[in-house]
Amino acid sequence: MHTEFDDTVKQIQLFHRSGAYPYRIMLLSFAPNFRHFLHRQGVFHAPYWSCFDAVQCVRRRRPMVLSFHNLNWPEGIEFACSMFVMIAMLRGRKYAQIEFGEDGNPIEIDIFRDEKINRRNIYDDRGFVSSSIIYEEEKPLYQDYFMENGIRKLRRFEADGHVEINPKCPEYLLTYQEQEQKKRFSKLRYDSMDQVLHEVLSAYLRLTEREDIFCVAMHERHGAILNAALKNRKVILSFFSDRYSVRKHPELIDMVEGAGYIIADSKENLDRLKKETGGLVRRATYITPYDSRVDFGISQQLSVQKIMVPVDGMRNDFLNELMVGLGRYLLKNEDARIHLFTRNALYNRGQQLLEKTRKALGAAGLEEAWAAEETDRGAAENNIDKEGNVPIRFFVEQCVDELAVSKCMREQRIMVDLRERPELYLQIMAISIGIPQIVGRETEFVEDGGNGRILKDPEGLEDALSYYLDGLKNWNEAMVCSYEMGKNYTTEKLLEKWREVIEAIG
Repeated sequence: MHTEFDDTVKQIQLFHRSGAYPYRIMLLSFAPNFRHFLHRQGVFHAPYWSCFDAVQCVRRRRPMVLSFHNLNWPEGIEFACSMFVMIAMLRGRKYAQIEFGEDGNPIEIDIFRDEKINRRNIYDDRGFVSSSIIYEEEKPLYQDYFMENGIRKLRRFEADGHVEINPKCPEYLLTYQEQEQKKRFSKLRYDSMDQVLHEVLSAYLRLTEREDIFCVAMHERHGAILNAALKNRKVILSFFSDRYSVRKHPELIDMVEGAGYIIADSKENLDRLKKETGGLVRRATYITPYDSRVDFGISQQLSVQKIMVPVDGMRNDFLNELMVGLGRYLLKNEDARIHLFTRNALYNRGQQLLEKTRKALGAAGLEEAWAAEETDRGAAENNIDKEGNVPIRFFVEQCVDELAVSKCMREQRIMVDLRERPELYLQIMAISIGIPQIVGRETEFVEDGGNGRILKDPEGLEDALSYYLDGLKNWNEAMVCSYEMGKNYTTEKLLEKWREVIEAIG
């Protein structure tokens, strides 16, 4: 619901597109729509090994078309479309609710009994039911995981988390270098799913080469499993943003201390990691997961000046203060338009942001109608209003996938990210497109007075905006500075840093 960007995704894209090193994704999560995820990231043919595929003995590799019409529905079923889901009605009562993926494939079907959820079927994008959750009084009772032929492989109980293997098919399937071998589970009852995954993962690792290097995205979900399974193996630990804190999870400090190399996504993150570990980090560096590319924007071709303002994670009081400051700037610049940027995909996210903006503007005596909701967006942006109404000047940009972010940013004249931690990806994108950045703290991606401004006091925002938007001279100088800075983050530069890390532990 927020973002699909992280270090692992970008590392895979880097290696996939450059062909610099052979690689394979090692997936521990239950991800029945993983092929669609790879397609969205532009790495559909990336090689991968899935732990749950091994557990469920799945051999299929390609997505298959599955129509909900082909499922076994009771006689007399009727289907009704809503904005988000398909509803199946049986004799006037809700029987099922069908949810679809972005390619129109069914991903979940909820079955109801007496208007209460009774079962949830989760579909794999390869055309079969991968799992079912059984409910009792609308609370999950247990979850079954199936083979692709529909036979249950195991059952996980919600009450205590223990797992029972189907004694009629007590084997899992390992595939390595096109060779298959079946292994028998060591027991039929496990205390947790983690124990199942650890056993299967350990068996797979015994098939890999001793010189293989494992790059681990540090996360509390799988840290303990990988710490146990990767003992005495060559390991790189990758830390991304605030996803994982050693201070909050000291139980894995030995994993950090024993790593062959540690990579953080920014200098700030690396400095914080060194501080949290008390100097235990030995070989470490920071490599931004995002490469810069010269991608000329189109903001100069537009009749309005779009100001991009990321707002996710911002405190309400600061958000209100910022909206008022931007509103006062609009009094000076009739061509300016504020575009509130969010990665939150909730359907009413835009309405919430605009409502907050209207309240803040109204409390400051500014025009609330600037943040009204409008369907005729193009006319509003160009200050065209035939009826003489107040034009809309605040808009919401909801962007989750990379394509949407890129399209949005290419239209922006400037980016204002005054959050406590400016987003790394957006900063790299701003450098690639060549637009100035106004941030509230020092980062390695903004040169104060060069490609942007560092504002210690938000009250200086109006002056900073005027500096870049009142004419093209300062804006063009920032663009040139951005492109020069971007040379440090090209694909070739990032691969050089990766080569140094890999050779250091190889």
